[in-house]
Amino acid sequence: MLSLSSLFLFFLSLPISAYGFGSMGPISAAFGGDEAFFCAIDASGKQAVICWGMSAELTSQNFTTIPPMAALSGGQGFMCGILANTSLPYCWDSQGTGNDLVPSLYKNNNYSHIAAGKNHVCAIRGDYYSQITSGFVDCWDIVHGSKSSSTNLSSKQSTLFFDQYVSGLMFDKIVSGDGFTCGVVKDDGGLICWGPKSSKLGISTISDDFIAMSSSMSSLCGIEQVSGEIKCWGEKKSYPDPPWGVRFDALTGGSRHFCGIRADNHLIECWGGFNSSSIPKKSGFFAIATSDVAACGIREDDLVLDCWFVNQTNIAPPEFNPPLQLCSPGLCTSRSCDEGEFTFNASALNEPELVNVCIIEDLHICSSCGTNCSSGYFLSSPCTENSDRVCTSCSLCQNSSCWGVCGLEKVEMKKKHQHQMQKIVLILGPSIAGFLLILIGWCLFPYLYFFKAKDGPTKQFRSCIGKKDPETDAKDGDPNLSIPVAECPGEAQIFRLSELKDATNGFKEFNELGRGSYGFVYKALLTDGQQVAVKRANAATIIHTNIRDFEMELEILCNMRHSNIVNLLGYCTEMGERLLVYEYMSHGTLHDHLHNGFTPLSWTFRLRIAMQAAKGLEYLHMEANPPVVHRDVKTSNILLDSDWGARISDFGCSNNNNNDKDLSEDMRSDVYNFGIVLLEILSGRKAHDVDYSPPDIVEWAVPLIRKGKAAALIDRYVALPRNVEPLLKLADIAEFAVRENPSDRPTISTIADSLEQIVKEGLLI
Repeated sequence: MLSLSSLFLFFLSLPISAYGFGSMGPISAAFGGDEAFFCAIDASGKQAVICWGMSAELTSQNFTTIPPMAALSGGQGFMCGILANTSLPYCWDSQGTGNDLVPSLYKNNNYSHIAAGKNHVCAIRGDYYSQITSGFVDCWDIVHGSKSSSTNLSSKQSTLFFDQYVSGLMFDKIVSGDGFTCGVVKDDGGLICWGPKSSKLGISTISDDFIAMSSSMSSLCGIEQVSGEIKCWGEKKSYPDPPWGVRFDALTGGSRHFCGIRADNHLIECWGGFNSSSIPKKSGFFAIATSDVAACGIREDDLVLDCWFVNQTNIAPPEFNPPLQLCSPGLCTSRSCDEGEFTFNASALNEPELVNVCIIEDLHICSSCGTNCSSGYFLSSPCTENSDRVCTSCSLCQNSSCWGVCGLEKVEMKKKHQHQMQKIVLILGPSIAGFLLILIGWCLFPYLYFFKAKDGPTKQFRSCIGKKDPETDAKDGDPNLSIPVAECPGEAQIFRLSELKDATNGFKEFNELGRGSYGFVYKALLTDGQQVAVKRANAATIIHTNIRDFEMELEILCNMRHSNIVNLLGYCTEMGERLLVYEYMSHGTLHDHLHNGFTPLSWTFRLRIAMQAAKGLEYLHMEANPPVVHRDVKTSNILLDSDWGARISDFGCSNNNNNDKDLSEDMRSDVYNFGIVLLEILSGRKAHDVDYSPPDIVEWAVPLIRKGKAAALIDRYVALPRNVEPLLKLADIAEFAVRENPSDRPTISTIADSLEQIVKEGLLI
């Protein structure tokens, strides 16, 4: 036994409890390699237990007899909890068996706290929902069979964890590990550790207070009350270099590692033997638990389970997916929530049938407030008594209040500088331009006179941007037109420069939709109320693009019309400008919805978008005359119209000189890039993301698909349909499209037909 004379105090009201090995929470893990399993309390208001395993043999059917729970704690091959209605203890193994895992001596005792270690359990007597949680401690051993299998477990009153001194003490909180249990003695009695391996922790006099603690197999970590930082004891290799200078709200321990939930943005950080690249970066978490091979958490955005692997070796771990059910964000309590906490409101989940996540109406959950947001988001609303802080995507940052957080201050200053320079150019430009025109005209007049006299008028295109003859220009030409134009044979029209300036508020920055190597794209409102997108070439594009090439490209664009491409509405070439007017896509890009926090897309929408984008690309390859190779197929070049229809955009037309062989190879390159788009749609991952290993989506996805594990690719941030077969077919199509040998890839027509068949079957409902 190791006793402490100094104060070591856990507060009775914790912002977020320590969820994980040796501690108690709404989610917990049972260790045991392939026999490991996780359990969580659901958010239906019934506090039913949801369990899932690390192997195909461990399914939800194994755990159908487990009663509702108030709290959970996992050990080696078993799980324990406190019954929601009676405060009685209940333990079970991977088969759901629970009859023999609590000794008869303790089965009828009420407990307020329970902590499972590797092969033992300790619990504090008392009613779970009572404000008075202190009590005496009971401990029992979990006895493994001869093969140490979780399918052959029993229990007995513990002799290893019986201590005469400890048996007379009352405890507030306890935590258990491999051969030790530590508890905070009631009324400032300090921390006491006991058990056969307690001395190995190396704990000496401690003056800090801690808000939460958790253990690995052979070490202990806590979150300091004042600093919020991590402090650890025991076997050093399970906690090398814990994060410094970071405040945490919650803590969980694995066999040789620890993970914590950051206090600021609720993201997860892990240390010890853990592959940090596997940790989710898209969402914060309310609660987490970890075993020896994996970790799982309850996301704060939607209460959906998310899991990832420890992956301490180079051997890929087995694939497993948690059930898609909403889980409790914390432990139900009758106490009042403290400062820095908010009372979780079930109505925020937009589930009409869900009123309360607790089985008893008067109970509630106190969750810790976040103080900041993750990268790419800004804090748009602070935490209140009934709701957490609200984080908004930086793509929606509209004013200086979020510029600093979103890294836009330098951008805005640059824009102001550019605006000032534009004013200077507008003032001095006409004078300089006039002088240069006189000089150029003086130099070229003899040459032009000779050329005209020799060859007569030059013939030009008249089908789309045909120029009038010089004689016609002299009679009724518009002096403002630097390139006289005629109407397109299709629906495209000619716009005046003044008209487009008014429609874009003088091409102001706040009208920008995007920018690229070509120039800027502006949102515009025409006088008839129609919204359009205006693409304005920058000076570099105009200088480096031959006017003849521009005329030929415009000739092609004028004749293109399809429901799955962004169609050209018109153009303007006054005053040397090159302005293209396109249909306005009100729902932005596919990239925004998959990766930038815009409205999430359901699987029905995702499959339909994939099909429509394929049809748009098929039109460019097979129906456009001449055929067009896109050359830059990616999610940011797939736009969504007002009806959420997919449109291919930013396709060039400078492909007309290719021979048939080159054209076919280029088209197969488009197919490869479209295969990457399909993988992004399926997984929600970016094409290249350094936060993952491997970062390249093809290198990550293709081996899994070829092993028959395509289900592991499916985006966990979207609720699964009842039938996942269409998504597995989508994975197969993507794998064909990204094959290394271009000749092995299908045509875009084949892909479009396959996707259309999936959508027509309507198997997602």
